Amino acid sequence: MMRSDPRVKAVYLYPKPVDFRKSIDGLAALVELDIKVAVFDTVLFVFLNKSRNRVKILYWERNGFCLWLKRLDAERFKTSPDDQDEAIVLTVQELNWLLDGFDLWRNATARIRF
Repeated sequence: MMRSDPRVKAVYLYPKPVDFRKSIDGLAALVELDIKVAVFDTVLFVFLNKSRNRVKILYWERNGFCLWLKRLDAERFKTSPDDQDEAIVLTVQELNWLLDGFDLWRNATARIRF
């Protein structure tokens, strides 16, 4: 369901850094309390840690929650420079760009390390 599922209705990027000791239940609680979107909808919930070198994506898949994690080696995920309290709504394509290192707020690609 992650990269190219046409069933995904929306992607919500949580606006604040998240303590990555939180797992499925803790992240689902953040969704219900802060984003106020049903966690069982066909949407992706994206969370970044304080260092912005890790991303977790929470989603419901037919009969249970899935939690996806990506850790960057030396780069950082690019996020909005504006402080905001509401979730940022992305398209699936924008999420893919974010995961690939693209800076959605500056329209510049990050350096790729090999």
